[in-house]
Amino acid sequence: MKTKHLLYTVFFAGSIFFSECANAQTTTIVNPILTGFYPDPSVVQVGTDYYLVNSTFSYFPGIPVFHSKDLKNWKQIGNVIDRPSQMDFMGEKLTRGLFAPAISFHNGTYYVTCTDIDHDGNFIVTSKNPAGPWSDPVRVPQVRGIDPSLFFDEDNKAYIIYNSDPPERKSLYPGHRTIRIYEIDPVTLKVIGDEKQLVNGGVDLSKKPVWIEAPHIMKRNGWYYLYAAEGGTSVNHTEVVFRSKSVWGPFVPYENNPILTQRGLPDDRKDPITSAGHAQFVDGPDGKTYAIFLAVRPYEGNFYNTGRETFIAPVEWKNDWPIINPGSKEIKYEYAVNFKEVKQKEALPQAGNFAYTLTFEKTLDPALLFMRTIDRKSFSLSQKSGLTMKLKPETIMEMGNPSFIGKRQQHLYCTAEVELDFSPKSEKEKAGLTIFQDESHFYFLSKSVENGKPMIQLYKSIADKKEMELLAQMPVTDVSKPVKLRITAEGDSYSFYFSKGTSWELLKDKVDAKFLSTQVAGGFIGCLFGMYATSSGEATTNSASFKYLKYSGNDPMFPKVSK
Repeated sequence: MKTKHLLYTVFFAGSIFFSECANAQTTTIVNPILTGFYPDPSVVQVGTDYYLVNSTFSYFPGIPVFHSKDLKNWKQIGNVIDRPSQMDFMGEKLTRGLFAPAISFHNGTYYVTCTDIDHDGNFIVTSKNPAGPWSDPVRVPQVRGIDPSLFFDEDNKAYIIYNSDPPERKSLYPGHRTIRIYEIDPVTLKVIGDEKQLVNGGVDLSKKPVWIEAPHIMKRNGWYYLYAAEGGTSVNHTEVVFRSKSVWGPFVPYENNPILTQRGLPDDRKDPITSAGHAQFVDGPDGKTYAIFLAVRPYEGNFYNTGRETFIAPVEWKNDWPIINPGSKEIKYEYAVNFKEVKQKEALPQAGNFAYTLTFEKTLDPALLFMRTIDRKSFSLSQKSGLTMKLKPETIMEMGNPSFIGKRQQHLYCTAEVELDFSPKSEKEKAGLTIFQDESHFYFLSKSVENGKPMIQLYKSIADKKEMELLAQMPVTDVSKPVKLRITAEGDSYSFYFSKGTSWELLKDKVDAKFLSTQVAGGFIGCLFGMYATSSGEATTNSASFKYLKYSGNDPMFPKVSK
């Protein structure tokens, strides 16, 4: 199928994996609804349309915008931060940057609030079209903290709610935070009046709750509901709720909090989902309430390389209190809903097992990521050569803008493949495919030369050093001919292959994947498969071309991908 801008070859899992048919009134939604590194989801409903955004930290473009008609099929339609003039993240670690955006809509305008954690602080951008372009960020300096969101009341007044410092900035214990509120002018984006504290610490201050964050307010049946994450964004993650008859409080916690958590479930359960929280409520096409939230799928213990993903679960209201995933504490991989599926045209698949091929003709898919900013002079696209990247002196071990374009690892078990046309001229010139967690945790499958002979080489980063160690290498006979490179993920290991023709040669298998896990590397991001070309500190005019990027995922909890 050839689109106007980009060629996709897409294979979906079998029809049993989706709904019975496009016109059926019963649809099966599969979790995660966005696989891979799509954390901190926020969602808004506008008429029959849904729009969803996620954190991107120091990757560029920032804050993807997804569209759906059915909460199941999502298509990325743009990015909020897509111009370097809006914001770039040069000099920042990739796990810094943009934290926890929230999207809302009022009187014909879309709003996204977010935190640039190290520089601009809390800001707001606006647009009349969720696909963009979005405005330049407007800082809100009075809002100190993280995770701001907007609430528009029935009287057209607007409020900004956020995580902030403890009272008088005096922590009673590590992780002691508050939820605070300002009224805000939705046109000038300036706060009005004084700040007020709504929650101190969490549900029960005497129990020393930690990291109350990601707050939202909604109104239903005369009640104002304040709901937020608690417990930190790892295995103790939860979602809790409070309510009040006034937007200014006092807010009373639900006696059966938390309303969502996977904490306390058996560690040996099959295909576990963990770390659930950071939720937002939305009404589905059936009029019922659903929660969109983050969670993770570890392959062992708390080891996962796919980052925090976007999930969905139904919400039941009991005595005017919301309960996420009623009847079962364990989040399910499938939920049956009573509304029609509406598939997205020309959209890459996002849920379950799937495979596709990206070719690079006129533009890049909006899901592809650069490090910190975009240098449009460093790459070109053509039908003949695909993606041609100039070798830059910068490396992925530093905090600049190397020649790197990546896609998310979306499955625990998956394969990424590229065809590389590259003739290295020195040992410092390298190009190929990396599986990348952060500046200190990656593997790099590259083509280079050693003692004048062309080689396929596998490197491993040395943690906390701007260095790599050589794990394996094999010679290739003709430096000028294209070579195919392949990385296969199998839960706790990666294997690395290359091909000079139709057959594949194993360079090294069963390489430790836990080295790239969030548990080992720390931070908040997931792994990317990256097309990467570097001259390792030296100036050069050389370039490398990538004809395509193939991706295929086959996680055991989903039906196998059919081709």
